[in-house]
This record gives sequence, C-alpha cells and structure tokens, in this order.
Amino acid sequence: MNKKGHVLNAVLLSIGLGYLLEPAGDLETFETIVAITVPVTLGALFPDVDTAFGKHRKTLHNLPVLALFIVFPYVFGNLEYVWIGVLTHYVLDVAGSKRGIALFYPLWKKEYGLPIGVTVSSKYADAVTVVVTGLELVLVALIVYEVPQWGFEMGQQMVGF
Repeated sequence: MNKKGHVLNAVLLSIGLGYLLEPAGDLETFETIVAITVPVTLGALFPDVDTAFGKHRKTLHNLPVLALFIVFPYVFGNLEYVWIGVLTHYVLDVAGSKRGIALFYPLWKKEYGLPIGVTVSSKYADAVTVVVTGLELVLVALIVYEVPQWGFEMGQQMVGF
C-alpha cells in the first residue's frame, strides 16, 4: 500500500479502537481516539522509512523490527501504541498489496503476501484498505470481548463450576 492507504488504515483503526476501548461515545471516547491516533499513525508510517535506505519491504518490514516496537514501551515507558501501527502496516502490505513483505529478513529474503491484494496504484487500493481495516477491527473486537469470556468459562470448567 501507499502512504495514503497506511494513514487511512491507521486513522480508521484508531477510531474503531477508541470505540472498542471506550464504547460510551463521550469525551473519554474522543480522548482515547486522540491518544491512539497519533502513535498508531506514526507506527503505520515508520516501516516505509526503508524507502530512503536499505531494501524496501525488507529492512523495516520484518518480525524483528515489530518485536522491538512491542518491547519498547516496557523498557522505556512510552510509545505504547506505535507497535499497533507497525503491525497494521505489515498486515496491509501482506493482505492488501500484491507484493507482500519479507517477514523473516535479514535471515530469509522471501516475501510473503496473500493472493487477494492489489497493486499500490490500483483504483481499488482504498477499498481494499477499508476492508482490511474492518477485518482488523473485527479481530480486535473478538479479542477484547470474547477471549476474556472464553478464558473465564474455561477457568470455571477447570475448577469444576
């Protein structure tokens, strides 16, 4: 995807996440959306810095880089949502574009992608971005609302309730 697609994904995802985390639709929801949007958007743009150096869709489009962004907040205490932007950038490049990314670079240069993507310049790129974002939000909603309930029920069964 292109820069516009990654920003569109980050903004729509941040709005959806804001409502999933604070569903009341009040000032707290708006504050959550704002608190999420800036770091997620920065994270969504970061992997494409490798267009200025290195190999695009390899140097900063891999699992070791994502791991660094996941660990960063625990070590330094900030940038807690940036990893979400980096992850969704990867998802959009894998699911939304034809080329894919080198997930295991520098160990392995093979690029992984799904056969459902479109070219970056396609007139359908924005529509694909919106569909991928919707699927990401469905997955997050399942994690936020269903996984805790499932874990609770499994715990009850293990204890014998």
